[in-house]
Amino acid sequence: MTTAAGRVETPVFMPVGTHATVKTMRPGQVRELGFDLVLANAYHLWLRPGVNVVEAAGGVGAFMGWDGAVLTDSGGYQVFSLAGDVQVTDEGATFRSSVDGARVFLSPELSMEVQSRLGAHIAMALDECLPYPADRARAEASVRLNGDWAGRCRAAHRREGQALFGIVQGGTFPDLRALSAELTVGVGFDGYALGGLSVGEPRELMLELIEGTTNLIPDEAPRYLMGVGDPAGMLEAIALGVDMFDSVLPTRTARNGSALVGRRRLNMRNARYAHDLGPLSSDCDCYACDNFSRAYIRHLVMAKEILGLHLLTCHNLRELARLTSRARQAISNGRLNEMLNEWRDLDEDE
Repeated sequence: MTTAAGRVETPVFMPVGTHATVKTMRPGQVRELGFDLVLANAYHLWLRPGVNVVEAAGGVGAFMGWDGAVLTDSGGYQVFSLAGDVQVTDEGATFRSSVDGARVFLSPELSMEVQSRLGAHIAMALDECLPYPADRARAEASVRLNGDWAGRCRAAHRREGQALFGIVQGGTFPDLRALSAELTVGVGFDGYALGGLSVGEPRELMLELIEGTTNLIPDEAPRYLMGVGDPAGMLEAIALGVDMFDSVLPTRTARNGSALVGRRRLNMRNARYAHDLGPLSSDCDCYACDNFSRAYIRHLVMAKEILGLHLLTCHNLRELARLTSRARQAISNGRLNEMLNEWRDLDEDE
């Protein structure tokens, strides 16, 4: 995938830098872990510190000291998950700010203006995110609304060199997802996201909906599964044709004191690691695994030392960078199915 900031190899995981920072990490460290693309959130940056501040700094990348590519989420998900008293009309969404409680209005046109001024390399169309579960009537109305908003975003998008991705919704109804894909592809975007998944539905249903949707997206366009960052889910989705992922899972899991190792999550508060002088993962090349033991990291976590959260974040992000790198190599070698089968056989027990 080519962006104005350079080439990005896919499949790719995007570390989440909601407030223009990947939590506990310096930008250079994120680069060193193997990432060329991060996600920042237009909703949060619009409300604080404000578009004027970020624009004056030269855009979100310059503002956060990041020299790679940046994708900005439109904020649609945050409007419906964080904001209070949300009212949706054909024109847009009115809600209370999660920062100060003030009434705020966000339209497709304003979302495009905000993301343009933030200077992201990839912008996302504004969409309505449904709760899970949503009944069919609600999902049908949302598909129609999102189709209209997609067209308005495309028409309002002005920033030269900035890619624009549309978002496919439709709840858990395969035919509505197919209709949403048809409407969104009909508008014409540089890439397409699969929204409204991994929000509580069974894993098997999610994979069925991914497969049905990716088959309707042009082969030459990147396919982005929003909000998925667990290694097993990513690999299954890659096998179904997904190119891009984002999630707070690796960084949030780290701040909760756990390490991602293969299919497992190691809770470093567990007493079993108190005298374990081995690394978090014997085959990981991250700074944490190269220099520190499970016992030491557990000590930091139990003592509530910030270094412990930083080391776990380094490891968890590197785990996903290594996973996507191995997946790219497996695809090149025609071994993706073999890799997937090997992964399914891994032990999930801590």
